[in-house]
Amino acid sequence: MSAMNAVKGYWAAARAPRYSLLFALPLLLLYEVLALAISQDAVAGVRNGADVLLKWIFVAFGGRDGLVAFGVLLLGVGGWLVVRDLRRAGWRLHPGWFALMLGESVVYALAFGTITGLLTAVVLGSVPLLAAVQGAVRMDVPTQLMVSLGAGLYEELLFRVLLVTGLAALARRGFGWRAGAAGVFATLVGALVFSAFHYVGPFGDPFELGSFTFRAIAGVLFSGLYLLRGFGVTAWTHALYDVFLVVSGVGL
Repeated sequence: MSAMNAVKGYWAAARAPRYSLLFALPLLLLYEVLALAISQDAVAGVRNGADVLLKWIFVAFGGRDGLVAFGVLLLGVGGWLVVRDLRRAGWRLHPGWFALMLGESVVYALAFGTITGLLTAVVLGSVPLLAAVQGAVRMDVPTQLMVSLGAGLYEELLFRVLLVTGLAALARRGFGWRAGAAGVFATLVGALVFSAFHYVGPFGDPFELGSFTFRAIAGVLFSGLYLLRGFGVTAWTHALYDVFLVVSGVGL
């Protein structure tokens, strides 16, 4: 395989379930283990907000058994998609490509805040980057790291995979819009909902136009990254970006 063909093969395959979902699996395990270690309670402990929202109906009807049902459903659907994709690919998998996906995610995460901050400044005028991203931190560092990992996984699952995909389908089938218009509609509405989500609940931030705009633009960029690079790279990019903020002392 030539170098160019290898690059093209990697670029396309990284979006496929056999790479994208397997790449996201360690993120899921890290988040769940850290969340349980911190709170010692899978039902009442502190969790990422998107995680709580996705699981609430399972917890409401089944308690701990509902959480088990959610986990079985999540891993079952993911496993089925991976196996189906592996069969189509002749069970071929390049382990080294996961390292490339991690490298991609690190690069995107390091650049993400600067790009989003510059776009925020263009939209609102001169907006200091730190003012746009800094929230009201009321958690210790381990809890912030846990929530950051959960943001990458569950916020991307909720807002990109489910919400944006659902809105696009609604626009196409319900409104009769073409794919391009439906995609723009879904991306913009999804980004606004994603941003507003950060101001809801006991750990929500006080509303500020700068931070709301920053997060809305971030939602648009995450949607674009999801379409281009798939769920795994997007989830890790989001998680690592939030982790970098915690490590640097800026906060969530």
